[in-house]
Amino acid sequence: MCGRYTLFTPTADLEARFDADFGEREPSYNCAPGQSLPVIADEDPGEATRMEWGLTPSWADESFDLINARAETVREKRSFADAFERRRCLVPADGFYEWVGGDRGSGKTPYRVAFDDDRPFAMAGIYERWEPPTPETTQTGLGAFGGGTEDGDPDDDPGATETFAIVTTEPNDLVGDLHHRMAVILDPDAGEEETWLRGDADEAAALLDPYPADELSAFPVSTRVNSPAVDAPELIEPVG
Repeated sequence: MCGRYTLFTPTADLEARFDADFGEREPSYNCAPGQSLPVIADEDPGEATRMEWGLTPSWADESFDLINARAETVREKRSFADAFERRRCLVPADGFYEWVGGDRGSGKTPYRVAFDDDRPFAMAGIYERWEPPTPETTQTGLGAFGGGTEDGDPDDDPGATETFAIVTTEPNDLVGDLHHRMAVILDPDAGEEETWLRGDADEAAALLDPYPADELSAFPVSTRVNSPAVDAPELIEPVG
């Protein structure tokens, strides 16, 4: 899975890398679920939009907070299928964390996975717009058809919460030593970022494979990263 990542690249460098306006932001060494984080959506790739990490489908009656979507089933699962077809995004990062021996917790060793030069990259994401049901939408039954708007289309509701999930796939040899899943990293030199945003569903599905292991490195870091409340440059320093 991908449960934490980093994004501390200076804003000017991010804007040059993705050709998008990132606005005002602070570096993050511990991006965590539930946080509002920058993504680049297919509808406006020239501007990074802040969305909450933890996808809730537009039709849901309560928050789902789905942080990952499996590549093998993202096209079929009701929670993800519509977003995969219609609402794909890039999730900028410059590294991600995995925990050896299982998920975060006592006795687990966190590792950071990144390029050797810490250059930013894009993870494949999907997003949704969701509005909690109100008494009015519940009484009329509109909540079951997509966020409570009159025509059932959450895209037209400016008050909806925007949420995203990161697509994961089988790990490469490097990440496989740490965890049984890894985020889908898109190769910009092969045009994969553009295809993910602009391509059809079949073209997008063809991108959901593990990134080459020999281009990445992994090293243990402080267990302080276990707490999402801790966000400091020291978290990315190798230990041991």
